[in-house]
Amino acid sequence: MSGTIAATCGCGHHKPGCFVKENRVSGSGLTNSPFLLGFDELERVMDAVAKSGNNGYPPYNIEELDSHHLRISLAVAGFSQDELDVTVKDNQLVIHGRQDDDDQRTYLYRGIAARQFQRRFVLADGITVTGAHLDNGLLHVDLARPEPESVVRSIKIETAPAAPRSVVPQNRSRQGDPKQEV
Repeated sequence: MSGTIAATCGCGHHKPGCFVKENRVSGSGLTNSPFLLGFDELERVMDAVAKSGNNGYPPYNIEELDSHHLRISLAVAGFSQDELDVTVKDNQLVIHGRQDDDDQRTYLYRGIAARQFQRRFVLADGITVTGAHLDNGLLHVDLARPEPESVVRSIKIETAPAAPRSVVPQNRSRQGDPKQEV
């Protein structure tokens, strides 16, 4: 039901010409308040995160280095630098690992399988990836988050132009006498 639009007006009185034309129904319930305007993209991101269904591999940590820097560390033991990709597209950080089976080896027992994975992290607007490095089986992805700007803008309230007065014609009788009432 997420993202659907109910056919009734949002105010409940259902009068013709009602100001409220549609009532957005949210599956998450986060954006269905009349005070949250323009958060449709946030709802879409929340739905995508809920549906991503990451299986827990590889395990990761998210560390706050200071008030403006974060680090995501993934346990990728056994992966070389050439087998890992880090990309950012549409505010999504995607970390992809792929290992190919080595057909040249003969295993008596194989407890470490060649695996592939993909981890997605949704980045807030303004967060940038500053670098990535592989160190002792951990892939570290460094992020920077900007100082939030506190912007206060005053909006001028203008006076609406005066509506033209309509002239109401006087009641006149059929005989044309303005003093005679009907």
